Order: sequence, then structure tokens, then C-alpha cells
Amino acid sequence: MKNKREGSPARLLAARLLTGAVGLAALAWGIAQGGYRDTLGKAVRICLECVGIG
Repeated sequence: MKNKREGSPARLLAARLLTGAVGLAALAWGIAQGGYRDTLGKAVRICLECVGIG
């Protein structure tokens, strides 16, 4: 007897591809908006605080 939670391999592949495509689109959107600058700035401040410079 097949478990109801298990999907067909084609359906699982489609779900994985859709999830990956949405993730890549969100990443591209964030890069286009310059979100990486904020993240880099925060990372630099945290690192400088850890070594006692900032």
C-alpha cells in the first residue's frame, strides 16, 4: 500500500524545480535592489566588533 504523503516522482521534481525557481527569483530581486550592500555592511561591522576594532 502506498503512503498518501508520497507523491509521484514527476510531481516531486516539479515541486523542487518550482521551489528552486522561486528562490532564484527572490535572490535576483534582492541583488537588483542592492540588498547585498546592507548585508555586507552589517557583516563588516560585526567582524570589526569581534576583533575589537569597531
